Amino acid sequence: MADTPQDTAAQLRAATVGFDWLFANELEKARETFASGDSPFHSLGLGVCAFLEAALGMETGLMAEASRLLALAEAGAKKQLKLAKSSDKTTQFPPGTEWELLHSDAVILLGLTHALSESYMGYLQCLYAMNSAHSKFTKLYKTVYPNGLQNYATPAASTANSRAASIRSEASGSSSQPTAPKPAKSGFFSRFTGVALTVPTTPQAPIVAEEGSVDELILSGTAFGYGLFNLVFSLLPAKIRGVVGFLGFNHDRKLALQALAVSAAKTDVHAVFAGLSLMTYHGVVLLLSGYQANEAHIIKQYRAIVDKLETRYPTGSLWILNRAKILRMSYDPDGAIKVLQEGLKPGRPHTFAQADGLLIFELAWTLLSQRRYQEAADAFIRVTEINSWSHATYYFIAAGCHISLKNYEKAQELLDRIPELIEKKKFGGKDLPTEVFIKKKLAFYKEKQAALTGSEDNYVRAVKISPAEELGIFWNTHARITKETAIAHIKDWATCMNPPPTIETALIKEHVPSTEPAEAQKAGETPDELAIRSLLLGIVHRTAGDYAGSRAFLQDAEARHSTVKVSTWVGGVTWFEHAVLDLKEMESRSSSSTMVGLGADTEEWARVLKGALEKLDKALSLATQQVDLSSRLDSRIAMLKDEIGLKKEMLGIAA
Repeated sequence: MADTPQDTAAQLRAATVGFDWLFANELEKARETFASGDSPFHSLGLGVCAFLEAALGMETGLMAEASRLLALAEAGAKKQLKLAKSSDKTTQFPPGTEWELLHSDAVILLGLTHALSESYMGYLQCLYAMNSAHSKFTKLYKTVYPNGLQNYATPAASTANSRAASIRSEASGSSSQPTAPKPAKSGFFSRFTGVALTVPTTPQAPIVAEEGSVDELILSGTAFGYGLFNLVFSLLPAKIRGVVGFLGFNHDRKLALQALAVSAAKTDVHAVFAGLSLMTYHGVVLLLSGYQANEAHIIKQYRAIVDKLETRYPTGSLWILNRAKILRMSYDPDGAIKVLQEGLKPGRPHTFAQADGLLIFELAWTLLSQRRYQEAADAFIRVTEINSWSHATYYFIAAGCHISLKNYEKAQELLDRIPELIEKKKFGGKDLPTEVFIKKKLAFYKEKQAALTGSEDNYVRAVKISPAEELGIFWNTHARITKETAIAHIKDWATCMNPPPTIETALIKEHVPSTEPAEAQKAGETPDELAIRSLLLGIVHRTAGDYAGSRAFLQDAEARHSTVKVSTWVGGVTWFEHAVLDLKEMESRSSSSTMVGLGADTEEWARVLKGALEKLDKALSLATQQVDLSSRLDSRIAMLKDEIGLKKEMLGIAA
């Protein structure tokens, strides 16, 4: 027998309390709440707890547990769906819609669990698992939103949330029905089109649902699931997207983000996850795409979502994390560090270790970006105390920090631990992509040391560029630093090798003292190191605003790519960074030009955008599966191409 409407609503309210505990960083209380009931809502809650622990901490052991619990939730929802098909209608939607939605939630989370490995096999497993969800979400979307999403509020257009978290107020189900939202003069999608969304002359009234009701669950959950499904597909590497297209799946990133925004404006659990998805997406775009068509608008929308969720759950680590990310992306690293350190202070709820681990991880990278090497090294080692994902990677970065401090003994001690850590922890029996990279670097250092001294002993002395800074290229650590920090890097990298760079830039002339070449000194640096040095100098010259100097070094790195033996990733990354340089230089020139908005400026933009796309195609051609961390570069290229497409729309340039 299917549950009565009253039973379903009561089960939803009870499970919602568990989710409120979860978002407030009280993981154990959340689990206790979910374990107290046997409804599919409660089963899904337990699965979500395990999924978040696995996803946020990259805990391989918890991925199996997450899969088990989500499979139970899927089975429970499927059972209720079958029973509800023959029951009377209890919501504004067809009978069983809520169970269809819950079943699809479990399926998409199972698929995402497979994608956590960041490997091509993981992406394919994700694709296979999500195959069954594709038709379900499409059907739900057409049923729940037959007239589309245009007339539904988003966080930028909606009024302030009236529902407090149920752990503070149990009266959330008694709120009055809101009136249909009015169109805002500017909204979420002006980011994509450059114009505001407007309501048609004869608008279709949106469906109104009471806060906390099953109807709201269906409205919010459908928008969330449909949006997340499309967003995940749009972010898969190009090679996997090719398979997606072959199988008949299409994706629309604009619609995906709009759907997530509609969900985020609601008050149910899906709204929180939609907000988290949007925050994650905005943060990734700001960090990794290199260039944004409308950066200020992204940050504005990002901040609006964080404000809403942080107000509702002030102790939640995930919202503290994103507050810090906004500060870091806004070139306020000191403010970001302060927010993260406050969030980690004793006295705050700390039962959600994986969420706290993200705070430490973000703090470590932010400290590294500020050249606070000792604190960064300590933070990266601290991360290993929180989660089990690739301790070798954290040790490798910490060793790089100590190399920058010239603390070679400690650095060697950390490097010596890495082989054992890699063998001890393999993902699915294979090395993680970063660990493949690390193993090659360690072999490279040892070979160089043996060539220089006849022995591999104390091979840390052969390292000229900190591996922390080298891995930082893939995390785009050097793009959002102050000019002073960029100049400090230039001073280091222009003097760390023999011979010094032959390229003379304005910044090098001003800040790096000229030295006489050492007589009869044999240069021991390899083509790989010289190429990486030029790439790093190209990046930080661009960050410091010296575009001519940046171009000279990036072109030098491109020319050296054919000579590298181990660091075969340099070529693709350099062409990517060169495309970013062209876009940032044009943005700077355009914003200071009196020709802004005129035809000549548009023509110049069209030329630059075309050239940037050509460079990205070159980068993609070099990012083969055999190249280290190629899937990360692949995703960055896709994001930047999207930003170029948005810029074309804003300027009225044909695609």
